[in-house]
Order: sequence, then C-alpha cells, then structure tokens
Amino acid sequence: MFENYELEIIYRDTYYIAINKPSGLLVHKSMIDRHEIYFAMKMLRDQIGQWVYPVHRLDKPTSGILLFALDSVSARLMSEEFKTKNIQKKYIAVVRGYIDEVGFIDYPLSVKLDKIADKDASKDKEAEEAQTEYKRLSIIELDHAVGKYAKTRYSLVELIPKSGRKHQLRRHMKHLSHHILGDTKYGRGEHNKMVREHYNCHRLMLHATVLEFQHPYTKEKIHLQAKADKTWMNFLNLFDYPLDA
Repeated sequence: MFENYELEIIYRDTYYIAINKPSGLLVHKSMIDRHEIYFAMKMLRDQIGQWVYPVHRLDKPTSGILLFALDSVSARLMSEEFKTKNIQKKYIAVVRGYIDEVGFIDYPLSVKLDKIADKDASKDKEAEEAQTEYKRLSIIELDHAVGKYAKTRYSLVELIPKSGRKHQLRRHMKHLSHHILGDTKYGRGEHNKMVREHYNCHRLMLHATVLEFQHPYTKEKIHLQAKADKTWMNFLNLFDYPLDA
C-alpha cells in the first residue's frame, strides 16, 4: 500500500517537520505489528535524507498531522511542550447517532497495556484522568437500514483532547455510545459493515486536522492544518460541510 509512497510535508523549518500521515501507517516500528514493513519515521527519513525524531504519535488507523523534530535537542524541547499541555490539537470524526451540540467528557481511562510491549508492566495501575471537549459540526440521516433501524444517523464532530491517553478519543466516544465510524476495536461492527459496502469506507473516520504550538526557539505561534483524504472528502460532501472549514 505504501510502496513508493511520498509523504505530504505540510511544515518544515530548521528544527521541525510535520507530515499529513495517511490512515493505516504506523509512526514507528512496533512489536505489536511485527510483520509491518512501512513506518512514517523511516519513510520520512528516507524521503528527506535526514534522521527524524518523533515527538508525539497517532494511532495507526488515525490520519492527520504528525510532527517530528530534526535533532534530539529539539525533540526534547517539543516533547516537554506536549507534556505541559501547551499544544492544542483538533480532530474531526464521524460518530454514530446525533451527539449533543457541545460537550465536555471528564472520564478517567484505565491504562491500556500492549500484550507484547508491556508484558512485564504492572496490571494494577489506576485509571488515569482524561478529558475531551467536543463540538458537533453537522448531522446526517442516511437511507440504509442498520439493525432494527430503517435509517442511520451520524454526526460530524470536532474533538479537542485535553489529555493524551491511549485511544482516548475512540474510548471517550464509545463511553457516550457515539462510536467513531470505522473503529474496529471500539466501534460498532454493523455500522462499519454498512459504510464499507455503501461508501467504500475502509478506515477509521478520525483525522487530526489542526496542531498549534509555540515554537520553542522563535516563540512564534505555529498553526498547522492537514487536509483530509478522499474517503473523508466523500463524507464531508454527504454532510454538506465546507471542505476547508
């Protein structure tokens, strides 16, 4: 899928570089996907001919803005910014049902351990504080029967995480019973099947659209924005939502 694939670079300066990561691409090599051969970190390194250092991550099925540093000192400085929550991240998602127009989720999440990478970690960790702010952007009703319902309803929602827990947005949407479309881990299989069959949607409908931060060196406010892929564009058209919003 990613053979000879050229990553879209959306920002670059002396210290940092950001790409628009496609859905299905791992950030770096992981024991969880031991048979995977394509990684954003290696692909970007080969593409620009320079080593890169990840400062945050996106789940494999999530697309959107992924920031790297170009040296270890810059990576440490930016990682500190993420830890102190001086970064603003915005995502868009398509979720099941009509979600409230605005809301704030304050729901602790248990620590998710990887069976391989965390096999020696304590299984008794307490749930961690997690908050997500959301705003409904649009709603739609589709003429496709799912389960006992003759039609299906979905919401286009903007998600702003206030913490950085593993799979936080996906788990918080599940907590509200507004599962993200295409989520094979926390979602609803009958809805995923419907959009695969009728809309050729074979991905998680979660996209990191905006990343804002103060540059550690120049102190300039940096605003990065990543365009959505073709599958997303098709859904945005269904919602009649402006593509550049």
